[in-house]
Amino acid sequence: MTELTKGGVFFENGKIVENPQISAEEAKKNTIAYGILTAHNTSGDDKKLKIKFDAMASHDITYVGIIQTARASGLEKFPLPYVLTNCHNSLCAVGGTINEDDHVFGLSAAKKYGGIYVPAHQAVIHSYMREMMSGCGRMLIGSDSHTRYGALGTLAIGEGGPELVKQLLSKTYDIAMPEVIAVNLKGKPKAGVGPQDVALALIGAVYKNNYVKNKVLEFVGDGIANLPIEFRNGIDVMTTETACLSSVWVTDEVTKAYFDCHGRPEAYKKLSPCGVAYYDGMVTIDLDKMESMIALPFHPSNVYTVKELCANPGDILREVEKTAAEQLEIPGLDYRLTDKITPDGKIRVEQGVIAGCAGGTFDNLCAAADILRGASIGSGEFALSAYPASQPVYTELIRNGAAADLMSAGVTLRTAFCGPCFGAGDVPANGGLSIRHSTRNFPNREGSKPSAGQIASVALMDARSIAATAAAGGILTPATELDVTYTTPEYHFDDSAYRARVYNGYGKPDAEASLKFGPNIADWPSMHELTEDVMLKVVSYITDPVTTTDELIPSGETSSYRSNPLKLAEFTLSRKDPAYLGRAKEVKALEDARIAGEVAEELKAAYAAVEDKLTTSPEQIGVGSCVFAMKPGDGSAREQAASCQRVLGGAANIAAEYATKRYRSNLINWGMLPFVTADYEKLTCGDWVFVPGARSMIAEKKPDAVGYIIREGKCVGELLLKTLDLTDDERQIILDGCLINYYKNAKQ
Repeated sequence: MTELTKGGVFFENGKIVENPQISAEEAKKNTIAYGILTAHNTSGDDKKLKIKFDAMASHDITYVGIIQTARASGLEKFPLPYVLTNCHNSLCAVGGTINEDDHVFGLSAAKKYGGIYVPAHQAVIHSYMREMMSGCGRMLIGSDSHTRYGALGTLAIGEGGPELVKQLLSKTYDIAMPEVIAVNLKGKPKAGVGPQDVALALIGAVYKNNYVKNKVLEFVGDGIANLPIEFRNGIDVMTTETACLSSVWVTDEVTKAYFDCHGRPEAYKKLSPCGVAYYDGMVTIDLDKMESMIALPFHPSNVYTVKELCANPGDILREVEKTAAEQLEIPGLDYRLTDKITPDGKIRVEQGVIAGCAGGTFDNLCAAADILRGASIGSGEFALSAYPASQPVYTELIRNGAAADLMSAGVTLRTAFCGPCFGAGDVPANGGLSIRHSTRNFPNREGSKPSAGQIASVALMDARSIAATAAAGGILTPATELDVTYTTPEYHFDDSAYRARVYNGYGKPDAEASLKFGPNIADWPSMHELTEDVMLKVVSYITDPVTTTDELIPSGETSSYRSNPLKLAEFTLSRKDPAYLGRAKEVKALEDARIAGEVAEELKAAYAAVEDKLTTSPEQIGVGSCVFAMKPGDGSAREQAASCQRVLGGAANIAAEYATKRYRSNLINWGMLPFVTADYEKLTCGDWVFVPGARSMIAEKKPDAVGYIIREGKCVGELLLKTLDLTDDERQIILDGCLINYYKNAKQ
């Protein structure tokens, strides 16, 4: 179904060009991505980009922190359209009033600074941005990792909150020109195959080998013409799970019809590679051969065809159980999937969910209605819920009868909500298996608490196969096995709900308006600049191949506390390493004492072990905690994965590599040293690492520094620590201690 090329390719009109009459360097400029990126670049250098975006978006577990950071840095008004949606904490009940307090704050900020406020239950963030803010050739940034509108010709990037703060302060998004990978779509999918099937096949082919990591995917090929626009959107939004930077597609009459339908014909223009284009790699997907797919726990890349799984459930599910036990590392936790195998060798699931930016589209829900029309999901344990992604989508489903068909079959229809994607809705019973057309299936993403002995599982599937399974009463069934007539009704966009409820204040800030603070909304604590030498204590040592942001700061109920840095920090690494919090607080106490003029005995002993390496007195050496992980930062864009460590006194991460650019950027923007090393096997949890000249390393652009490992009062080895490429601004942010300090200092 998928094929990867080795090395770059020249491509024109759907074919690889063997002997091009153009250099790779020149042909790179013929990609769609290059054209969009350079059109938004303000540096004048197409190798080192300084991007200004056309619009931004945040949801209600990120916008409070972003606006608070921008306020502390001198925000006066929103200089570009900034959409504040309320689709993550709209149903969370943790903490009493605090979720709605955040919403009240968001509306007051939209009025004060000139923003666009989308109330709860109106739309999930990415549905609204597709419908109202996308445009061919535009660039958007969002504080959510699934900020992807490439199928609409929009190059969109999901980043941590500080990168949005920079845009609010009229600064730029600074990156090197990324490599571009072609995704060549061929053929036409058979009946029953949906966008999630294609997306999972793509993720399975490229995630584990880093084939597209931090690169832009450019979708080309004759197969695009065979895909409806929402099918394209459904593939596109899942490209986040490949670890790519962004995505963009060839646009055509189907794209044009989307913008015409949504009353924005001016947003369309034809996009395609200009002549012979050079790509740094190519993924070829044969849509004709695509099957119903499933991503088993606990990652979207753990992909099988549904037929393959159903033919050999025992071996495959036992392997998942084994891998899960190694990944979770929770003593006494009884994790099983083989108990889902029925006596006749089939697989039974307890729950289905079709939701969010990936699942809750009009086409997906109409296809599910076609499968379930006149059927029943039964009165047993299996339940199915569906969340239309926006009120306009819900309105059309009601008008064309699809909503009634779903409800008559026993499906529960709900309002637009992202909760099933991050563990705040439809939590299964302990031991349950939920099949979902949503974005992720990491541990805890369904709302269980593994560290408390609770564990459930999510497997990702397409809405069509979820509906097929529902029609079978919960027996796993690929939609490709069904004989169904898909009605593919035409969509009519009605924005009445938006006109009635959305506050559009862009360009109309009211400086006299007051922000409305709930009791949980707190300012960021002060953070100190980087000292010349630093003493780091390794307070967590994680050897998993990949560490997700969900493990660094769990999702679900913790989302309600994201407007309060100190309260949220209490949850840091609570699932992966519960002892981290106490260790980090102990180190922070040592730093607080140092600042007050007292050097603790533990530190004196450590300094004695490296006495010949000291260049300053102990009172001048900054002390901070440090997390080691092999490959941290996969998954969500949430800045809190880094900021919570910083609030607890974190000064650095040490890694073999970083899973995503956005997590590394979050570390930098919160003033933490983003070290990488090949010597990590020398470390253990509890070690001190003394790094003399850390500040000079950053300020003077030195490629590396030596860290001295101290264990039980003795220097036991050295680490070669690198930070890799840093922009001048990033270096200054680290030196100043965080982005807030950087902007404060710039004003002085």
